[in-house]
Amino acid sequence: MTATDKQYDAAVQSCKEIFIKKTKDYGTSWRVLRLISVADQIFIKAQRIKNIQEIKKQLVDDDIASEFKGMVNYGAIGLIQLELKTESVEDLPIQEAEKWFDEKIKFAKDVMQDKNHDYGEAWRDMSQESFVDLILMKLLRVRQILANDGKTLISEGIDSNFVDIINYSLFALILIDEGKHKS
Repeated sequence: MTATDKQYDAAVQSCKEIFIKKTKDYGTSWRVLRLISVADQIFIKAQRIKNIQEIKKQLVDDDIASEFKGMVNYGAIGLIQLELKTESVEDLPIQEAEKWFDEKIKFAKDVMQDKNHDYGEAWRDMSQESFVDLILMKLLRVRQILANDGKTLISEGIDSNFVDIINYSLFALILIDEGKHKS
């Protein structure tokens, strides 16, 4: 296991702890969210970080790291919702929600490992601002794909965009943990 794999897993663990605690508090109330709503939840978090970066002032106590964690969790929720596609919204038992979370994060990690091989961990030299801008771009793509009834001509689908959002957010958390980015 590489250092990046260990850091990635540690960042995922901090996100998963929040996901599980919120599932215990609220159940899987997120099952009611349509994909556009999941994308909008991520948008709110990314836009807040961008505003804090630009204004250099924040009034709400939640730090930037907590917003990246939220984007990881909503990205996983988006991937789960894509697969479950049920018309009726059922509350999932916590063990099943955790299984789905783990499965989707494992998929995102597999993609990260493949891209890290090809790109040589270029993300380690990226700014936090770039991660946020790329996440916002991915969200605009999700919105456009949804407006096109989920169809693309040549581009990746909604799932790939959620995977990238998860990975950009985890990269940001790793760099925050290393002290290279602000929290």
